[in-house]
Amino acid sequence: MIGILSYPYGNKWMEIYISDKKLLRAIEDGTLSGRYGTVMAKKIELRLDALRAAESLGDFWPPKSGPERCHELIGDLAGTFSVDVKHPYRLLFKPIEEAPPKDRSDEKKRWESITSIDILAIENTHE
Repeated sequence: MIGILSYPYGNKWMEIYISDKKLLRAIEDGTLSGRYGTVMAKKIELRLDALRAAESLGDFWPPKSGPERCHELIGDLAGTFSVDVKHPYRLLFKPIEEAPPKDRSDEKKRWESITSIDILAIENTHE
């Protein structure tokens, strides 16, 4: 985890860390448009704003709903979450969980307990 983007939104907010150095630099320097293009930069900003405004990942329940289409990936990327940016690109992040539950029978409750995330990358996960 390199940088943090969260700020208070009401009394609660999601803590957002960014491990992707290029993304963090583009956000801090205001050069998202130069790096990703105008349309994609606006989508990235929208997704980051939605994540920052959330009290927890539970705000994006059920999976694949709303414009963000937040969901947990499977296969090689199991444990990583994805939100849509601009097709085919996704913002990838991992939850920061002190003790991930072994019993995954109540995923909604798990999502509601996730209040910190680490953004890993923006990429096409379908390649």
